[in-house]
Amino acid sequence: MLMNAKTQRSIESNEASAASAVEKGIGYLLDIQHSDGYWVGELEGDTILESEYIILMRFLGRGDEDKLHKAAAYIRSKQMPNGGWSLFPGGPVDVSSSVKAYFSLKLTGTSGDEPFMLKAREAIDNAGGIRATNSYTKFYLAMLGQIPWNDAPAVPAEIMLLPNQFYFSIYEIASWSRTFVVPLTIIWARKLTTHIDHQRGISELTGSHITCSTPNRGSLLSWKRFFYTVDSAIKAVEKTGYLPWREDGVRRAEQWTLQRMNHSAGLGAIFPPIIYSIIAMRALGYEDSHPEMQRAMEELHKLMIEEDDTLRLQPCTSPVWDTAIAVNALCDAGLDGDHPAIKRAAQWIVSKEVRKKGDWQVKRPNLEPGGWYFEFANEFYPDIDDTAMVLMALCKIGDINGKEDACRRALDWLLGMQGRDGGWASFDVDNNKRIFNAIPFADHNAMLDPSTSDITARIIEMLSFYGFDKNCLPVRRAIQFLRDEQEDDGSWYGRWGVNYIYGTWQAIRGLTLMGVDAQDAAVARGALWLESVQNDDGGWGETCYSYYDPSCKHIGESSASQTAWAVMGLMCVGKTGSNAVRMGIDYLIRTQNERGTWNEEPFTGAGFPRVFYLKYHLYRHSFPLMALGMYRKMLEAGG
Repeated sequence: MLMNAKTQRSIESNEASAASAVEKGIGYLLDIQHSDGYWVGELEGDTILESEYIILMRFLGRGDEDKLHKAAAYIRSKQMPNGGWSLFPGGPVDVSSSVKAYFSLKLTGTSGDEPFMLKAREAIDNAGGIRATNSYTKFYLAMLGQIPWNDAPAVPAEIMLLPNQFYFSIYEIASWSRTFVVPLTIIWARKLTTHIDHQRGISELTGSHITCSTPNRGSLLSWKRFFYTVDSAIKAVEKTGYLPWREDGVRRAEQWTLQRMNHSAGLGAIFPPIIYSIIAMRALGYEDSHPEMQRAMEELHKLMIEEDDTLRLQPCTSPVWDTAIAVNALCDAGLDGDHPAIKRAAQWIVSKEVRKKGDWQVKRPNLEPGGWYFEFANEFYPDIDDTAMVLMALCKIGDINGKEDACRRALDWLLGMQGRDGGWASFDVDNNKRIFNAIPFADHNAMLDPSTSDITARIIEMLSFYGFDKNCLPVRRAIQFLRDEQEDDGSWYGRWGVNYIYGTWQAIRGLTLMGVDAQDAAVARGALWLESVQNDDGGWGETCYSYYDPSCKHIGESSASQTAWAVMGLMCVGKTGSNAVRMGIDYLIRTQNERGTWNEEPFTGAGFPRVFYLKYHLYRHSFPLMALGMYRKMLEAGG
């Protein structure tokens, strides 16, 4: 790879500059630590959050008009030059988010005759129109009378009566989908509709018949066709009014929802279930003054970030995750594990340990509760990835009251959550029945929670800190899982970070820390792939487009977090002195700003690939600091 003179001079000086960059990075992170000991960065998504907030408020017939107009202003600010809205910066028009954005602007008083609205209509039409929107968009449109309820897929409450071990039980659906499918059964059963003024509707998008075209139902002999036939049958039966088990199902769904709102920052502690729980409670007749309704609204308001002219919402908060990564980064950067900031963080983390059984116990009834969740409170849904990151952080610090027992319980819980395939998922175990993707309301690409390479590799990495070696049975199975999941070009898919750079870094890191030789064929191929996709500026970058088309996996402007991942992957195989690593470290040093952190525009987190992406605002700081700390440590060790 050719280097200009400026880059060459920078590389020659980066060994001396790395120490300074590390110190500045440590200082920045310590400055933004919360007084309670945790770190939490903004978690940014796309405009469906603001759109659904506006739609919810209009459905409820309430809301602070100033806040609603600020949310609309934020939506307007994210419109692309082509008129549509995307799921990530620079992405293609997404028809569902664009329809909701357009509808939200109409609901807050924007005229459909405005030039930017005409352009939005054109973009929506070019993307397939309302008929191409996903099921969850159709539910919102039906709630406000814009399309008939039967144009949305049925979510019958009777599914709540199925035994937990039944093939089509709700516990075979990923936890995040489970938490909004259950309240959706109530919403579907009641079909409560709020009618709005015609001028605030979107008849110009739906056409004179205010209906959606029949969706693609798949080939004649397919599960998709089967489930659409079932959907039609359910709707036909509903017309007869003979639904002997419907109310039992509704009552079970209500109980399930209310139970999981306890010990949690709202149902599931994430935006969609919080919204749907509010709608479900209204459909059941709960008044605004009801304590559960008020509590759910309070949790929704906690996700808001209001500024002078705009209001945006986070999909959830990420304090446990952010704190665990920050502690790891600070310790890797050389901060002593007994430093007061580290001790405060560790005490806070230990206080967030899960001690109650959640949905995971349906498949693992004999496991003792343990581990950690992602948010401030989410007792029913401990997160496997968070738990691994926390365990690594706690291993690097001094003694904390309760730490030893918490770590023991978490390790036992994690080992008990290993899947039959040898890998680990996010919240569930063996949640991989692909047939569920054919269900009509499963078109959000998030019905399953299968084992993934990135989480499995992080578990291996963590186990290396706790005395496990590559000959232990759980580790052997996990290593084989990673070998089976490697792509032909040597990369690994990244489910929770964008994308192949993230997956490949984590796979290499996990394997090598567990003792797999750097010359191992799989590891070496992964490192060669990372070197092959380095950008000319010394950094690495990859966009969310790679989730749609893997041939785009090497394309993207350099970013601080992705560069840090790649550099750490290469250092794990002994390439600390290589030109690739030196150029990557130089990129991080020269792009560090005066505050000691980094700027980063791209989204490098994945919520649900092809449906929802994330920008973790602390990724751009913690991971570069981790990489620089690792680089400095390896230089000192002569690596």
